[in-house]
Amino acid sequence: MRYRRTDTKGGTYFFTVNLAQRQLRLLVDHVAVLRAAVKEVKGRHPFHIDAFVVLPDHLHAIWTPPEGDADFAMRWMLIKAGFSRHIAKGEHRNASRIGKGERGIWQRRYWEHMIRDAHDYERHVDYVHYNPVKHGHVNRAAEWPHSSIHRYIAAGTLGYDWGGETNGRD
Repeated sequence: MRYRRTDTKGGTYFFTVNLAQRQLRLLVDHVAVLRAAVKEVKGRHPFHIDAFVVLPDHLHAIWTPPEGDADFAMRWMLIKAGFSRHIAKGEHRNASRIGKGERGIWQRRYWEHMIRDAHDYERHVDYVHYNPVKHGHVNRAAEWPHSSIHRYIAAGTLGYDWGGETNGRD
């Protein structure tokens, strides 16, 4: 059975993309490689990055492709491949991946959600930016270096204290 994805051209999408081995820290250990892969794909196949956060084992992003374009699957494939080419081999690969000649860095699938309205958009942007706090990496979202929250703070859309932990860790 073929997995069916939404493909509303010109829509805005939220994504979660995971490493296959969730205990690894490849994404933050090689964040410059990931940034270069995203930049290269974005240069050849434009899209707007509304929000982005890179954590050790997964990332979240919100993208808006150009009007009339919904091929985010190709963009993710190219980003994953571009990143993987620069990572030393040695990861665990199951028989299926070995048989297909695939690396074992990324989970094959990823989560996507088409943003429905302004409230949904705002909720997902907040989720992206708050994720490092949620996972216990920092006490305030602005303390995480691999996040588009810094762009929002510089624009005055969010304050530095936005997304501070409220469970007494401050």
